[in-house]
Amino acid sequence: MARRVLVALALVPMAADAFRPASPLLHTARMHRRTVTAMSTEGAISKRDARRNIMSKDDFIRSPQKFKEEKAAVDEMMLAEFKSTLVQDMRKTGYEYTRGEGNEKITFKLAKEFGFCWGVERSIELALSASQKFEGKKLHITNELIHNPGVNEMMGANGIEFIEKTDEGKRFDVVEAGDVVILPAFGATLEEMQLLDDRGVTTVDTTCPWVSKVWNVVDKHKKADMTSVIHGKYSHEESIATASFCEDYIIVKDIDEAEYVANYILNPSEDAKAELLRKFKNAVSKGFDPEKHLKKVGIANQTTMYKKETLAIGKLFEKTMMMKFGPEEVQERFAAFDTICDATQERQDAIQEMVQAPGAKDELDFILVVGGWDSSNTAHLVEIPHSAGIEAYHVNQADCIKADNSITYRDVDGEIKTKKDFLPLDRPAVIGVTSGASTPDAYVQESLEQLFLLKGLSKA
Repeated sequence: MARRVLVALALVPMAADAFRPASPLLHTARMHRRTVTAMSTEGAISKRDARRNIMSKDDFIRSPQKFKEEKAAVDEMMLAEFKSTLVQDMRKTGYEYTRGEGNEKITFKLAKEFGFCWGVERSIELALSASQKFEGKKLHITNELIHNPGVNEMMGANGIEFIEKTDEGKRFDVVEAGDVVILPAFGATLEEMQLLDDRGVTTVDTTCPWVSKVWNVVDKHKKADMTSVIHGKYSHEESIATASFCEDYIIVKDIDEAEYVANYILNPSEDAKAELLRKFKNAVSKGFDPEKHLKKVGIANQTTMYKKETLAIGKLFEKTMMMKFGPEEVQERFAAFDTICDATQERQDAIQEMVQAPGAKDELDFILVVGGWDSSNTAHLVEIPHSAGIEAYHVNQADCIKADNSITYRDVDGEIKTKKDFLPLDRPAVIGVTSGASTPDAYVQESLEQLFLLKGLSKA
């Protein structure tokens, strides 16, 4: 069991040499590896119980109720930074807005579900509340709070310092007893939580409750002696955190990788085993043995993945276990729970509704998707119009739209590209609009205002 403790750091390239004695932050990590090793080997406490023990302490804060005195000031800050009168008006007028006449005319069709979700708002509120309550103390955050450049800049402006990442790992040596450390919406690994607990800091946990729900699911997998098959991206912070709470796991990014694993289960061989371990070398628990660890599997996921694909992966593995071991053993060898967050699904459904509307392909010039370029849930929104044959431009901030009528965007394959003359200026334009769950309405308005200016119209 002890072999699998530092899975989170092993998942990312920067952690490949993460335990050189010369570095103080790495020395601390080694100490925690020994701590969890002893915990697992002796069977005294499970990873679930270790997590809950840390979270039960007075210096571990995860409820907005702990910041009642700061709430009014924080609400005002968030309203000033994130509110959009234009987007509010669009909601009131049937999610559609038109300005201009003739060739200057531009119509925006807004997806019925878009933008900030409750979990993101909660995370930002907790982080800003901590900056107010603990003013004067040194504040750190272990990662980007969410995948939105503007929001993360706001964290820095409020005195929250991002813990530096190096080739050897995160620089936890800068964290001292008495400091305040914020855990981002994606969560943190068990190893990081233990390190901070031993360091004597105040921890403010902004982890989205939907992410915590996935952790509870992998706890169930462990109890059932199942390997967790995580639908996610192995280098994504959320998947790294989730993996740290698993005993045995393999991370598959899409249905193609899931089919690869399923094919091994049905057609095992020494050559196939070696190839699978090579292919998934960064996406499995330490000591992972396909022959041993793929006999019983449970499905989990990164909460921002495409729900239809997660469900398809679950069905695939259920069928695979049935074919391999027979229908009578499926219940014992397979488990799946719905852990895609509601907000992710609602935004995917809304953009699906937009592209499937009668005449949408002919009517829409393109769909503008606003959100961080490293935001997984936003990237999946781009895939939907792409699959429907409708142009989509994913911008992370308004200045991606230039005065020369060019746009810099992230395409469906993750490449950053620039396109000239993207907005038709010689005729009216109709633009679909949506945004990721980590995107404030104000940032959407800023992007739309750039389009107004290109059409020769004043800002909203």
